[in-house]
Amino acid sequence: MEDLKSAIRDHVDLVSALLEKLSGELRSGFGPAVDNFVGFFHAINWKEPWLICLILFHVTLLLVVIISRRNVNFQLCLSLLSFSGVYLAERINTFLAKNWKSFAGQNYFDPHGLFISVLWSGPLLLLSMLIMVNTLITLCQLIIKWKRAELRHRARLSRDKQD
Repeated sequence: MEDLKSAIRDHVDLVSALLEKLSGELRSGFGPAVDNFVGFFHAINWKEPWLICLILFHVTLLLVVIISRRNVNFQLCLSLLSFSGVYLAERINTFLAKNWKSFAGQNYFDPHGLFISVLWSGPLLLLSMLIMVNTLITLCQLIIKWKRAELRHRARLSRDKQD
């Protein structure tokens, strides 16, 4: 019985220590996350030509998504291509880590893939989400048109029956 009580006390102490740690982290707020982001941002040389081209690629892709917002089939293809880019990010990261000296001033491509995730996969996923939201809006508008046409058709049928 005494062993059970001590095990329960140890468990309660462990849970209270975890709660104290969690509350301490919550009290510190977003400060550590902001510090990490600022450190990441300053560690990158944004004037490297390949980084500028990568950013221009994402901006161009965003403009293509916005311009083609009425063409659902084209956007489906864009979405598949962007998901393919995200899927291949690990292989791209490995390839670029081996060949970084030929195009970059420093090796940004760590084994965990943080850099490629933030600057390659992140924007592609955001564009895919934008395409998905646009597709949902288009589908909602299509459902509204279909329902209105159905109601007009029913009204015509009921009018024809009365005549």
